[in-house]
Amino acid sequence: METEKLRVLFLCTGNSARSQMAEALVNARMGGRWQALSAGVAPTGGVNPLAIRALSETGIQHEGESKHVNMFLEEDFDLVVTVCDDAAENCPVWLGKGKRAHLSFPDPANIGGTDEEKLNAFRGVLDDISVKIPALLDEQERDFQAKGSTLKR
Repeated sequence: METEKLRVLFLCTGNSARSQMAEALVNARMGGRWQALSAGVAPTGGVNPLAIRALSETGIQHEGESKHVNMFLEEDFDLVVTVCDDAAENCPVWLGKGKRAHLSFPDPANIGGTDEEKLNAFRGVLDDISVKIPALLDEQERDFQAKGSTLKR
């Protein structure tokens, strides 16, 4: 019998970098256990090309689109993770089903400098996401297993 995947929603302001990178990373590296989606409280309409480039350098291909959090209010998630302080402040109460967590990552799109310096900012945030997000999801999975079920089912 196949186990149903746990579902996680990553939220940030524009849904163009941090939440997109978290979604892509989880689906690529933890996709056997988790299904990840992402959204923003003020979506930009697209994914930052530097986020796509940083992901592709790690072997992750991602073709996301920037989505508004309201698209997901009726859906059930096991976990909803805000990945920036602005999203945490602007989405203080998740009205849908699912436990809520917050991990703050700096917005790499706010870094100035040369193209290489900007790309390095995206690489650095992706490296941080690559460590902290899997650790959080592993912890949540252990917690769900200890309770004998997930929150949404």
